Amino acid sequence: MREKILSIIERNSRIDLKELAVILGVEETDIVNEMEAMEKEGIICGYHTMIDWEKTSIEKVTALIEVRVTPQRGQGFDNIAERIYKYPEVNSVYLISGGYDLLVTLEGKSLKEVSAFVSDKLSALDTVLSTATHFILKKYKDHGTILAKKYEDEREKITP
Repeated sequence: MREKILSIIERNSRIDLKELAVILGVEETDIVNEMEAMEKEGIICGYHTMIDWEKTSIEKVTALIEVRVTPQRGQGFDNIAERIYKYPEVNSVYLISGGYDLLVTLEGKSLKEVSAFVSDKLSALDTVLSTATHFILKKYKDHGTILAKKYEDEREKITP
């Protein structure tokens, strides 16, 4: 039952628990108890709202930053990852495979603000060897949700 609950709430964290119980064919109290247990166990870590910022008047820039670091003896990447994720600008930090060690996502008000964070704070950390910054220009799909509307040709069709 846990896997089914998690699959559904991952797509729609606002689903009514009564509706979830009906979908799964169980009692609502079973759903409530299971979700509380998963929250206590740290399986469910939080609930988030996805916002398409392009449809607002608020200016936001999102960047993906690849970071190459020197792992610390006995601690690997954990300490440097913690130092990075404590910055309020940082949304996420992932240990990744490939040419870089960490992938950091962050938001700022402008390209200049994000660039300043990378050069003044991130690159200044003693274990950071190099960074590569990629700015997100447009989101088509995020967390399983399609954000970009499919282009439809609105020209009038002419038939002979």
